[in-house]
Amino acid sequence: MNRRTFVIVAVALVLSAGAFATFTLMRPAPREVATRVVRPVPPALPPPQAPRPEAPAVPEPAPRAARRAPAPRREPSTTEAPAPVETPAAAGILRIDSDVPGAQVFIDRQYVGATPVTASDVKPGTHRLNVSAPGYEGVADMIDVSPGPRDLMIKLKDVRLDVKIDVVHKHRIGSCKGRLIATPRGLRYETANRDDAFSSPLLDLATFQVDYLEKNLRIAPRTGKRYDFTDAEGNADRLFVFHRDVEKARERLRKGDPPGE
Repeated sequence: MNRRTFVIVAVALVLSAGAFATFTLMRPAPREVATRVVRPVPPALPPPQAPRPEAPAVPEPAPRAARRAPAPRREPSTTEAPAPVETPAAAGILRIDSDVPGAQVFIDRQYVGATPVTASDVKPGTHRLNVSAPGYEGVADMIDVSPGPRDLMIKLKDVRLDVKIDVVHKHRIGSCKGRLIATPRGLRYETANRDDAFSSPLLDLATFQVDYLEKNLRIAPRTGKRYDFTDAEGNADRLFVFHRDVEKARERLRKGDPPGE
């Protein structure tokens, strides 16, 4: 081997060694794989609980009295008739009118209304009826109410009168006892002495006067004798009331109001 060849070979070896060293240095180092260690998590402890209050002592129940055995239930007999069921009576209906429009109507002192008026749900039985209007005698009557409707016509224009009084008729010598009775049809004196008895229409009385101080009621029919009456007990008030009621009826008859029954 000549020197030239030797130099070439030496250079080639040197170059080969350098390349290998360079490759070795440039090669990346192997990566280490990290290993994750999972540690177990301890379970959460429950929160501390407050101590429960002690329940109060329950007193023992007192011993109960011995209960009686229930009576055996009685089965309804098929032969017994069922108990009757009470049903409320049907109410009465009163349709009230009057010959004077707008008259005030009361039933058992309860205001119903002005005529014409209908009173519903009136309990069957006896009730007090009052009807009045200014300038007329009021009507007070007891009526019987039955279930169902009923029409009532109140005649305030009719003259109503029914008064009586026990009296003593003074004679010139002595006296006699009797009773004066007045209705719209007339005035009459009833007595055991037939010679003193009389009857006369109210408008045919020539004299009809009362003397309160003398306690005397003087009556004289147009045809007949004069009568002087006193109260059987000497009460002038009774004579005054009798005269007032009769005179009021006489005034209405003079105005043309019809006599009632």
